[in-house]
Amino acid sequence: MEALDKFIADVASIAWGLPLLIILIGGGLYLIVRIKFLPFRYLGHAISILRGKYDNKSDTGEISHFQALTTALSATVGMGNVAGVAVAIAIGGPGAVFWMWVSAVIGMSTKFFTATLAILYRGKDSAGNIQGGPMYFIIEGLGKKWMPLAVLFSVAGLVGALPVFNVNQLTQAINDILLKPAGFYSGFTSNLMIGLVLALITAIVILGGLSRISKTASKLVPAMVLIYFTLVLVILGVNFNVVPYYFKLIFTDAFSATFFEGDTFLGGIVGGLILLGIRRGAFSNEAGIGTAPMAHGAARTNEPIREGLVAMLGPAIDTLIICTLTALAILVTGVWQSSDANGVSLTASAFEASIPFFGKYALLACIAIFSISSLFSYSYYGSKCMAFLFGVKNKGIYNYIYILSILVGATTSLNLMINLIDTFFALMAIPTMTATIILAPKVVKEAKIYFEKLQKEKSV
Repeated sequence: MEALDKFIADVASIAWGLPLLIILIGGGLYLIVRIKFLPFRYLGHAISILRGKYDNKSDTGEISHFQALTTALSATVGMGNVAGVAVAIAIGGPGAVFWMWVSAVIGMSTKFFTATLAILYRGKDSAGNIQGGPMYFIIEGLGKKWMPLAVLFSVAGLVGALPVFNVNQLTQAINDILLKPAGFYSGFTSNLMIGLVLALITAIVILGGLSRISKTASKLVPAMVLIYFTLVLVILGVNFNVVPYYFKLIFTDAFSATFFEGDTFLGGIVGGLILLGIRRGAFSNEAGIGTAPMAHGAARTNEPIREGLVAMLGPAIDTLIICTLTALAILVTGVWQSSDANGVSLTASAFEASIPFFGKYALLACIAIFSISSLFSYSYYGSKCMAFLFGVKNKGIYNYIYILSILVGATTSLNLMINLIDTFFALMAIPTMTATIILAPKVVKEAKIYFEKLQKEKSV
């Protein structure tokens, strides 16, 4: 297992090298400049779309704008926000949070483009049903000769969509917060039992298809965000005297990397810190990876720009709000320096430090909802990749592989799981960003037409 851990870690480091940083961040910056920050001026309009003001039941698609966003968020608002932030701070210190923010702002533009393309270039699966996602907008927008790029995305998506990191961290949380203090922890057996319970819950929901997944997600996501938000506000209230200091430290440490303990990048520790923040930010909001466009591609709309605007809200909610809350909770309580814990255990230490007894159990409830809702959405992504590669009639096979992978995630190490998913996320990002950058002029053209039409309607 140690040899396998090292091998996967080495592969992840290669995958997340300079070329990927250029395509994710450089590509995202290019998209922002290409569209001249135009979508950022219409955030209020995006919220109106989300609330259903422009819904039309006769439009093409399976689910509403709200359900598409909550399905995408139920995947991204997960352990990346709780455990991923903790991993970033444990390795990089407060400065890592700043680079996660940078990733999110750039990611908002990237999501606008990828979700717009997912509607603009919807394709048909082997059963003749309308589908959206990077694999479809690659072949519909660029042509059949680009099929190898669509296949690369789908093959990487089969592994990248596996829930092993979420399950691993939920298992760790249940063990640390419930079983170990009560004296019920028994190593592998406990982990396996947790895995079996999670596999059963997941099977009940995902075997019901996208409709059941989206309805479940649209109920769980708003509730879990509200509960988590309230808990962190309590922690910040208890430690209000040091909040300004740590908020400032996020900015200053971003360029000094005083607390960074990871590998250097481009010959320096600041480079290593930037890469860490971008990597964890991408894991948190998945902008440019290509998973969210698969959910947004199923939205019931004939206006691609509308779905792009809704998708843009994802990184803002996910990274700028929820990840920041987690980061401040860890920083103001001081556990990031006083504890050897990592991942979800570090976040649990922060909650216990400020909200004795009740805090860690409330966090466990949030983590359970975060993780379980993520399990539902990722299965949908993986099965779409399966259907693209092997036909709709075989996509159900993926759900059974997916359910079995929950047992693997529950019984293996954190490092192995996080490096495995990081590697395949990188492989998914390459075709997604390549196609998005090439097709960017099409989105810019659509956006100009849509926003000019919107302005005329407002002036009438």
